[in-house]
Amino acid sequence: MTDISNKDDIEKLVNDFYGKVLNDDILKPFFEQLNFKDHLPKMVSFWEFVLLDKAGYTTNVTDKHLRMPLKKEHFDHWIHLFNSTVDELFQGDKAEMAKQRASLIGWTIQNKMNSN
Repeated sequence: MTDISNKDDIEKLVNDFYGKVLNDDILKPFFEQLNFKDHLPKMVSFWEFVLLDKAGYTTNVTDKHLRMPLKKEHFDHWIHLFNSTVDELFQGDKAEMAKQRASLIGWTIQNKMNSN
């Protein structure tokens, strides 16, 4: 297995992950109403920014999730699904960074939701 190194790798990760989300009984209800034609390029841009230091992503990812009725178990499941997708596809420093950043993002959003 190779590490995450370019936009094609990130597109593969994002597409595979959201494919799983949309087939997951726990997470599907939160995401099925999204327009994925618009959403997926934004998520690719976000992860390019996070993992490859590519400029261009300007949306606040936390604010988008604050309106969702998510609980800790949803975040835990999201992180598990994300991490398992990374592990199926990649191995290396960027793959580990992706999993660490996903955990940090989940923790941050949960804390902001609890403080509102």
